[in-house]
Amino acid sequence: MWRAKLKSTGAYLPQREVLNRDLEPLMETSDAWIQERSGIQSRRFSDLSNETCSKMGAFAAREALERAAWSATDPDLLIFSTLSPDYYFPGAGVLAQRELGLANIPCLDIRAQCSGFIYGLSVAQAYIESGRANRILLICSEAQSALMELSTRGRNVSVLFGDAAAAICLEASPFDGSNSRFGLIDSLVHADGRFAEELVQQNPGTRQSPIASADMIGRGEMLPYMNGPAVFKHATVRFREALTELIGRTGISAEQWDWFIPHQANQRISLHVASELSIPEGKLISNIQNRGNTTSASIPLALHESICSGQIQPGDLIAMAAFGSGFTWGAALLQY
Repeated sequence: MWRAKLKSTGAYLPQREVLNRDLEPLMETSDAWIQERSGIQSRRFSDLSNETCSKMGAFAAREALERAAWSATDPDLLIFSTLSPDYYFPGAGVLAQRELGLANIPCLDIRAQCSGFIYGLSVAQAYIESGRANRILLICSEAQSALMELSTRGRNVSVLFGDAAAAICLEASPFDGSNSRFGLIDSLVHADGRFAEELVQQNPGTRQSPIASADMIGRGEMLPYMNGPAVFKHATVRFREALTELIGRTGISAEQWDWFIPHQANQRISLHVASELSIPEGKLISNIQNRGNTTSASIPLALHESICSGQIQPGDLIAMAAFGSGFTWGAALLQY
């Protein structure tokens, strides 16, 4: 039997930091308003001349590969999660593969938005436990600032999201079943497409001409849309459901977790979910204050930073959960 073991992590943050007060001249907002509703103080925006989605992913992956002591021929599968790829097609996975000089391995792109990391873990788990892969590189990268309009019209989205990339290396490790608290213990994912348009960027897409017209741009049809109250309501319910299911499947209670890393969407959501499951605030890992919502990169970025700071120690049990556009959601339990 095989189980996926976390070998290493890596991350990349764009150089440009954007404070809440930097947004005040651009739209009707304030530092106090943003912090009160989201907990965010600043975020990073990428420079697309050298910080595209695939390049940031490759920067993060290089660190993860170096920490794992893997060469370019070691990974046998690359999984790339993003909602902000360089191109309409091909996916960002092959572009990162080219940047990294990896061998001719499969490159699998995932479009599960904020749940992308958990979805990626579930795919990696299936590949490793079935024996179809031994070493997997999972990259999550987002260049979302390129999609946003820094104006009052785009405020509901543009004050929340930031750019970043993170990567992990997962390796097959022998597992005889005697130690259930080992490696990637479990992962689960769900979706409900009935609410797809509550958090969406409809264009460019093939329902209409993918070529942006001046009218489409003027009407804001190229911008992301979010029904904030609906997303908040569904997120809190699905977070709780996924984590409760995770507890039931693993037999490991929330009291036994050392850390809880939720998707960094909104600090109010994180605190609400932790409270509902009686998770002490001291076990809640959060970096949204200075990162914003980095979508699929948010959980692996927080994981990487917590490992590098020494907050997470070898042997710790880490519960993770995400909710995002689709609606998609999921949870995972990992021993570091």
